[in-house]
Amino acid sequence: MPIYQLDGITPVIHPESFVHPSADIIGDVIIGQQVYVGPQAAIRGDMGRIVIQDGSNIQDGCVIHGFPNRETVLGKNSHIGHGAVIHGCTIEENCLIGMNAVVMDLAVIGKESIVGAHSFIKAHSQFEARSMILGSPAKFKRHVKDDELAWKERGTEMYHQLVSRCQLTLREVEPLRFEERDRPKMFFEIAHDLKSKS
Repeated sequence: MPIYQLDGITPVIHPESFVHPSADIIGDVIIGQQVYVGPQAAIRGDMGRIVIQDGSNIQDGCVIHGFPNRETVLGKNSHIGHGAVIHGCTIEENCLIGMNAVVMDLAVIGKESIVGAHSFIKAHSQFEARSMILGSPAKFKRHVKDDELAWKERGTEMYHQLVSRCQLTLREVEPLRFEERDRPKMFFEIAHDLKSKS
């Protein structure tokens, strides 16, 4: 796993988190407990500190980079979709940032907000809690409904489970040359407590 010290500052990764071996973690990065960092993610703490709080997930191909001399903070249970770019901003707890969205310098996304896929959040933007944020440039559309927030929370809980699955069973292997007879299918069993929330 490419973990790089820079200027004498070494990343911190909680032992109960999972960082994919192809992700790059550089410099002043602090990753909390039960965090998932997916393949090809790049988290560069080479200009300012990056803090990823407990229970967050950073999916495949995301880029997280700091603004000079400022902290970039992802609050607890942040859910950062595939290919998103998070740059020098604050994402408050329990937010969802959609696939390929961009959140720019010094923006603040209030807790329990949802940013739509491909949305572009301009620098210095401020959004209150439970905002539904869509478009390019992104704008407040309405408040997040209770069922939408519950849907987001179920998705984040699945990534909490994925941390454990990866720690226990993810292994680099040589591929099979032929499909096995009666090959099992990937089956993701949603935990009982997760089902009960729905």
